[in-house]
Amino acid sequence: MAKEPWVDQDVCISCGLCTDNVPEVFRFADNGKAEAYDPAGASEDEIQRNAIDVCPVSCIHWR
Repeated sequence: MAKEPWVDQDVCISCGLCTDNVPEVFRFADNGKAEAYDPAGASEDEIQRNAIDVCPVSCIHWR
């Protein structure tokens, strides 16, 4: 089973780095927080480097 990114919306500060860097996977939900709407939209490596590793509050995790 492939890993899927998950955003802890209780921690997300809506900075937009993940949505800007990997828009194929992340977008802002109606509550203004980021969400992973298409986990298969980019490679695990791209998600790791361009979203998880750059998140200033470390709210994106693998599950």
